[in-house]
Amino acid sequence: MKIAIAQLNPTIGDIFGNAEQILNAVQQAGEEEIDLLLTPELSLCGYPPKDLLLNPSFVGNLTETIHSLAQSLPSGLKLLIGTVTPNPDADQEGQKSLYNSMVLLADGNIEQIFHKRLLPTYDVFDESRYFEPGSQSQAFSLQSRAGDKMTLGVTICEDLWNEADFWGKNHYQVNPIADLAALGVDMVINLSASPYCVGKQKLRESMLSHSAKKYAIPIIYVNQVGGNDDLVFDGNSVVFNRDSEVVFRAKGFASDIGVVECNPETSEISADASHLSLRHEKSESETAEIWSALVLGVRDYARKCGFSQVILGLSGGIDSSLVAAIAAEAMGAENVLGILMPSPYSSEHSISDALALVNNLGIKHDIIPIEAAMKAFDQLLVDVFANTTFGVAEENLQSRIRGNILMAIANKFGHLLLSTGNKSEMAVGYCTLYGDMNGGLAVIADVPKTRVFDLCRWLNQNQEVIPSNVLSKPPSAELKPGQLDQDSLPAYEILDDILERIIEQHQSVNQVIDSGHDPQTVRRVVKLVNRAEFKRKQAPPGLKITDRAFGTGWRMPIASPGLRGI
Repeated sequence: MKIAIAQLNPTIGDIFGNAEQILNAVQQAGEEEIDLLLTPELSLCGYPPKDLLLNPSFVGNLTETIHSLAQSLPSGLKLLIGTVTPNPDADQEGQKSLYNSMVLLADGNIEQIFHKRLLPTYDVFDESRYFEPGSQSQAFSLQSRAGDKMTLGVTICEDLWNEADFWGKNHYQVNPIADLAALGVDMVINLSASPYCVGKQKLRESMLSHSAKKYAIPIIYVNQVGGNDDLVFDGNSVVFNRDSEVVFRAKGFASDIGVVECNPETSEISADASHLSLRHEKSESETAEIWSALVLGVRDYARKCGFSQVILGLSGGIDSSLVAAIAAEAMGAENVLGILMPSPYSSEHSISDALALVNNLGIKHDIIPIEAAMKAFDQLLVDVFANTTFGVAEENLQSRIRGNILMAIANKFGHLLLSTGNKSEMAVGYCTLYGDMNGGLAVIADVPKTRVFDLCRWLNQNQEVIPSNVLSKPPSAELKPGQLDQDSLPAYEILDDILERIIEQHQSVNQVIDSGHDPQTVRRVVKLVNRAEFKRKQAPPGLKITDRAFGTGWRMPIASPGLRGI
């Protein structure tokens, strides 16, 4: 019995484009005489569809397309496809009108529908806003072309994430996989759209291995891949046998189709020998994972938003250097334009370092000095700013001049502007609203400064990509003579540890202080984080690579004391 895993990259809302991807997978499955083809959670509409689900015509188009797909299947092939289905009991008090479902198609018909039981509402998830939870776990009988039969239990993403033995507690009142084990299924299938963050695949595989061993049931885990807005999905679909051994692992950060073979008599599962090139790919290092996620995120954000070329400002600093390298890998060097905008305060090495980067990457560039624009603004504001000293307002004007130049070029030529601020800066507001925060995508907004250095050193393992001087010189915004980041901020090693503790680990001020940090520094950092909330609310979407990003899952009020009293 052959089961195919289609690790797809859907575009949210592109029902017909997503259906075409699925049909391409169906065609490949038909050529190899596959018995069952699996697709990820909500593969027909893309995940997460958000408020598109409130549009009745959108849901209607999904239903029509499902019936059309059923008619397109070759004889002998069953397809599990992720979509939404109406809840016939929605008129009852409190019930939502839709289910998050997997639909089993075969021989031109809908044979069975499976509903997601556990609906996450934490971090980036908001499924209870749209969906009614399924009331029971379900299975189906799969018959191979040779006449052999197996009983397969179906779960959807979160349904597998409630094993108390693994987590130390129950997150929900029901455990769908335990219910399926009680039904005596031969195998569990999980169809997911699980976003990436650093180290998540190791956690997933530990959890899946635990469940496979506990229930002595093979588990097939199918995950979505690709970038959708601020979220990146890493794929990494994986199959465990009943002994909790990995027998198949799909590619990370790429679309993929793989095949596993099942023995109906013993429930043994193994990789199809014809697909050995896809077997047992080792997990990358965390730094390599982050690089792959950021490249995929930029490529898909640009492609799915209709951009073929990108633009960014090049300062000769490490952040813009990293973003340029990511952009060149994602878009092709010929589709990246870097703009150097030196001011009278720019050091000589900032220009030479930026030009060295341009040469290393092979990207296009232009140089537009901003001194004339600075003088024009000084003249415009001379009366208003009379009897004041040079300060933040004048510094920020430089950033806003640069932001206007970049936006003008982006508008003129239809490029996507990439902003280059890192997570450390975004956290404490060390960035200029309507200046360096301008852009359509904040590529490294979830990458702390210390990680930025790690990524650049990793890139330089085999050859110089990031100029060596960029890595060795102290970071500076160069908005006034002799300026360094450390004049305004704690050392990044200290700052990033404090930020991780309060943002990702949810530690209190006292807990952070007890970890060994200076109390005055901790309180100052917390104050900066609170004050910068209004900036983050106006920032472009940033690619999520950590547990807690300043994006979809960050829901902090602006007018609030925030973390000060915690």
